[in-house]
Amino acid sequence: MPRHGVSPGQGHPGCGRETESDRSRGSPRLRLLWTGLALALALALALALPDSLVLWAPAGAHPLPAQSHPARFGRLVPQLRNAFGWWNLTCPVCKGLFTAIDFGLKKEPGVAWVGSMATKLCKLLKIAPPTVCQSAVQLFEDDMVEVWTRSVLSPSEACGLLLGSTCGHWDIFSSWNISLPAVPKPSPQPPKPPAPGAPVSRILFLTDLHWDHDYLEGTDPDCENPLCCRQDSGLPPASRPGAGYWGEYSKCDLPLRTLESLLSGLGPAGPFDMVYWTGDIPAHNVWHQSRQDQLRALTTVTALVKKFLGPVPVYPAVGNHESTPVNGFPPPFIEGNYSSSWLYEAMAKAWESWLPAETLHTLRIGGFYALSPRPGLRLISLNMNFCSRENFWLLINSTDPAGQLQWLVGELQAAEDRGDKVHIIGHIPPGHCLKSWSWNYYRIIARYENTLAGQFFGHTHVDEFEVFYDEETLSRPLSVAFLAPSATTYIGLNPGYRVYQIDGNYPGSSHVVLDHETYILNLTQANEPGATPHWQRLYRARETYGLPNALPAAWHDLVYRMRGDTQLFQTFWFLYHKGHPPSEPCGMPCRLTTLCAQLSARSDSPALCRHLVPDGSLPDVQSLRPRPPFC
Repeated sequence: MPRHGVSPGQGHPGCGRETESDRSRGSPRLRLLWTGLALALALALALALPDSLVLWAPAGAHPLPAQSHPARFGRLVPQLRNAFGWWNLTCPVCKGLFTAIDFGLKKEPGVAWVGSMATKLCKLLKIAPPTVCQSAVQLFEDDMVEVWTRSVLSPSEACGLLLGSTCGHWDIFSSWNISLPAVPKPSPQPPKPPAPGAPVSRILFLTDLHWDHDYLEGTDPDCENPLCCRQDSGLPPASRPGAGYWGEYSKCDLPLRTLESLLSGLGPAGPFDMVYWTGDIPAHNVWHQSRQDQLRALTTVTALVKKFLGPVPVYPAVGNHESTPVNGFPPPFIEGNYSSSWLYEAMAKAWESWLPAETLHTLRIGGFYALSPRPGLRLISLNMNFCSRENFWLLINSTDPAGQLQWLVGELQAAEDRGDKVHIIGHIPPGHCLKSWSWNYYRIIARYENTLAGQFFGHTHVDEFEVFYDEETLSRPLSVAFLAPSATTYIGLNPGYRVYQIDGNYPGSSHVVLDHETYILNLTQANEPGATPHWQRLYRARETYGLPNALPAAWHDLVYRMRGDTQLFQTFWFLYHKGHPPSEPCGMPCRLTTLCAQLSARSDSPALCRHLVPDGSLPDVQSLRPRPPFC
């Protein structure tokens, strides 16, 4: 059974100390077996944790390219070989080793030693600081072992990953396709502008609140750990200031008082017709979180939202930080204590005053739901963890987890049949998803372009968007996903939130986004002695960017205008970081990388950026997906 939330130092022996289980392993062959198993756990941690724990490098002006899992592992393998003297590890020996691992994984006497060895590897490879390594291994170990025992990762695949394609083929995330109905797609019909004086609705959009229960003013904002400004961060050197009262421009999350300030100061931005809230409630101390910690964050922040928003309906989505271990969202066929039922049941209870009873069934099963907030509009809340590259449970089976995409097709077809419009909300944007999931989603959006009126995501902490194109030519913009900035400061940002203006509640409304506004708290001003927090509008999209409307073609055109207009791009770069950009300027490679991301709503699809740099001077377009310094 998983030991969620075990305190550091309990449950596993210290590194380098001989234990009873060490002596009980016996022969060198068994020692090799358990060393191999520790390697398997370390590789699994490397898969799950690089975007979760390797966070202490501040965000730079150059977005980091996302790396495939083989690329990440390939960076570690030479160090592992050198550390273990495995330069002579042959393909047959490797396959034999991993066959033995699969057979011997359940032998309990070796499990504690495996955790100790995985901790050593975590330290050796500098995946995280030593204390974080120990806590992370302890937290992730049971789930990772369970995933490995159920995984379809064969010895051939594992050794192909370690030794190269001559020894096997890494294809654990294989291609798959959902089915679309035989109903012919209607001819594209772009929405008509609303008549002058038509009602306009305002939707408050909250995402990535990341409340840190242990935030402490005055502590070191540049500590060793992945998350700072906390009780365990220590004091800064005398030459540097400590964490501010309302937050800090560093690798820090928010105290509860800043979230209270945000919610209590919403008046000038309102009134609101409804709220979309796309998750990530807990802090980034992902190496040391129990289920009780996560549920405390869920109930505390939900109560805060209810207190300040009162009767305004709130529609949430599940973030990747809601679970523990982080990113760990088993598909529904995983039952018992490893399942996510503890989380989904708590969400159903916490949110039942906002959600109709009929939504709670799919919420309890898979963390997603659909409802009709007003006549003519269907809202679909997706659990984007089922598309996540970091969800290690998908190593077992990544084919349409929970049947969510096939369910989405059914919802969209029913909406098309009724003549309804649809909004989709979720946490992780589709361009950041596993390739097959992302490509299937892209195909669904293209099929139902007339029905889909808006897509709203978070997760990246910065202010951006993703344009969708027709699949035939990849040149006609047909939808746009808005990626709103975070409430949290993590990393080096102002706190913020978004307000969308949409075509209002009247018969025949298109329900499309007409404009949006972003609000921030300027931390420099707020943390001045004697100051009080003042939330201010940072910008309006159409006014700032000179957009004729907020439809997909306008955002497509903006990207290509920014390619040649340095001043316009610098405005975008400033707003992308919520008014607190890195000090390092964003030169042309950085600019093209950032602009390519706005065109890349489909992952691993370099053709989407082919017109951005016609001479082909942008190298390795497939890896240009910026990786946010979080997750």
